[in-house]
Amino acid sequence: MKMANIKAIRPKKRHYYPNTGKLHKRADNLLNREFNQTNSNTHWLGDITYIKTYQSWSYLACVLDLASRQVIGWALSKQPNAQLAQDAMDNAINRYQPNTDNLMFHSDQGTQYSSKAFIDYCSKNSITQSMSRKGNCWDNTPQGGTKQSAVMERLFRSLKAERLNHQSFANHFEVVQNVESYFCLYNYKEIYLARRPLKKRLN
Repeated sequence: MKMANIKAIRPKKRHYYPNTGKLHKRADNLLNREFNQTNSNTHWLGDITYIKTYQSWSYLACVLDLASRQVIGWALSKQPNAQLAQDAMDNAINRYQPNTDNLMFHSDQGTQYSSKAFIDYCSKNSITQSMSRKGNCWDNTPQGGTKQSAVMERLFRSLKAERLNHQSFANHFEVVQNVESYFCLYNYKEIYLARRPLKKRLN
């Protein structure tokens, strides 16, 4: 094949979230697109993304503070389940010690966040749960504006463009190392951007 200049075409590994087959409960959209918060540790935003390795997939759950726009908690796992979402929340709570009686957590209607396990977790910790409406991307977009201004999309886009897309990962452990080091840089940039006018930050 080499002499004939023929290259084998390898099928791309596609990602599919596993279907748990369980019924899930949705919370109301209490945040109601109020993304411009001024007080830290009162409104948090969460989401999950996936990262390809040579072995399989790694899953990253993040928690952002809507006031500071910093990544305040995260967790990585080989399984995209409710425990992953809880681990990210535990990480944020242990690091920042918020008054959870005054804390709202907003997410999409993903099975991790709408599962009984995660709902019970929020209830046990006195966290008010809020979810975007199904099929309405603007509920996760500040300023009711463009995709570029979406908080979580901006984070995941930056992570993949600035770090992950330039590397190949042999296993889950390599993903963990790269993600954790990147978040230190990302939060440093957010501290710098916080000193600039909001209009410039969203460009």
